[in-house]
Amino acid sequence: MVKIGVLALQGAVREHVNCLQAPHTEVVVVKKVEQLAEIDGLVFPGGESTTMRRLIDLYGFFEPLKEFAASGKPMFGTCAGMILMASSIEGQDSGHLSVMNMKVQRNAFGRQRESFETDLHVTGVGEDIRAVFIRAPLILEVGEDVEILSKYGDEIVAARHGNFLACSFHPELTDDHRFHQFFVSIVEESKQ
Repeated sequence: MVKIGVLALQGAVREHVNCLQAPHTEVVVVKKVEQLAEIDGLVFPGGESTTMRRLIDLYGFFEPLKEFAASGKPMFGTCAGMILMASSIEGQDSGHLSVMNMKVQRNAFGRQRESFETDLHVTGVGEDIRAVFIRAPLILEVGEDVEILSKYGDEIVAARHGNFLACSFHPELTDDHRFHQFFVSIVEESKQ
């Protein structure tokens, strides 16, 4: 049994909880710093990264999240969650949590009205993974220790850095739970 938390400060929390439900997975809605000690992995939902960072600071999550990452516990960020995890953000002096060796660009696919869906191949997850892009960021470059898991055309939209997983799109807004189950498998492996 693994315990996976969904950071519940802002964003599509309920949708991630639904995608993570499985027989050997307990899902925790994380609203307090103390809950981080109880979980084996953590999901950063999509939402608005600047707002999420403000709330992370406001509620004292920043250092505990850095410690959680440093302990090697897996993290998974979708859309805004990916921005929080990146070491570098185009047009900014520094990243937020900086746990993944990659540079991202915010809103790279345009505004809300340019949102779209497509099917992608995601290494380790499968074929025809439904990807929902909403004001989505893009991975501009990755360090040599980061594995590119998926591209949309020539653009990098999903990557893995050890126990850290991130994607530009919103797998939580589909009925396909394979991406989340892939994260669950990473959490299970990290506990062995």
